[in-house]
Amino acid sequence: MGQGLWRVARNQQLQQEGYGEQGYLSREQSRRMAASSVSSTSHRKQVQGGIDIYHLLKTRKSKEQEGFINLEMLPPELSFTILSYLNATDLCLASCVWQDLANDELLWQGLCKSTWGHCSIYNKNPPLGFSFRKLYMQLDEGSLTFNASPDEGVNYLMSKGILDDSPKEIAKFIFCTRTLNWKKLRIYLDERRDVLDDLVTLHNFRNQFLPNALREFFRHIHAPEERGEYLETLITKFSHRFCACNPDLMRELGLSPDGVYVLCYSLILLSIDLTSPHVKNKMSKREFIRNTRRAAQNISEDFVGHLYDNIYLIGHVAA
Repeated sequence: MGQGLWRVARNQQLQQEGYGEQGYLSREQSRRMAASSVSSTSHRKQVQGGIDIYHLLKTRKSKEQEGFINLEMLPPELSFTILSYLNATDLCLASCVWQDLANDELLWQGLCKSTWGHCSIYNKNPPLGFSFRKLYMQLDEGSLTFNASPDEGVNYLMSKGILDDSPKEIAKFIFCTRTLNWKKLRIYLDERRDVLDDLVTLHNFRNQFLPNALREFFRHIHAPEERGEYLETLITKFSHRFCACNPDLMRELGLSPDGVYVLCYSLILLSIDLTSPHVKNKMSKREFIRNTRRAAQNISEDFVGHLYDNIYLIGHVAA
């Protein structure tokens, strides 16, 4: 009741001052029309002077028009830069909206080479009807097939002309991709020792500390879960490669491939000892130096101590 009387009194006051409801609304409408006219005028000036990219990205006219910017309105260089951050799935979805932009060969070429760094087909003249988008789908299919059956995956890539039937080419393909299942890859390399030999030679251990080089090696060629002939083969190949990459260091330390082999085995055993929760009494630095120098007498005590510190601070060499 009190609110109703207040509204009546307020309306009478507004009418006396010349601000009736109709007048008030008309004045409010005139203000809005003036503001819209100024906005449209500034917009026309902006269109005449060229498209402002910052304005396109930051300004939205109304809530009803909110959404993603149309990439076709941007310069091609900027549009391709934006799309280059997408993965293959999102790029396929983007092609439903911006077909010409998202199907660009440079975008799919970048996706192929960033995921599979080496393929034999990269260095050949592309066949008729070739497209990097189609190549990406075939590489993805070949990788999935490899993760189920390594031999079938490699044969699939060869049948499509993507990979040459050469141990060196297969080794380069394995070395430059991370989409292959490491357990299946370990089985494949154990069976294909010719590919394993070429894969080892692709590593460059020059000027690397021995434990760090061993970690890098086992990142590409995963160590078996149990000791056996395959692990011995891996350590032997690594030892020869490490010596070949660091001939001056080997002469300075007085080490041969057999000496590096002993040190690698000591590092693996130390890694297990320090990181395993089942080992209660951890090996001390003094014990490691004493045991290692018994097997490799030419090595200095300081060098062996640095090996221990590396494992203690960084962790397992074959994790």
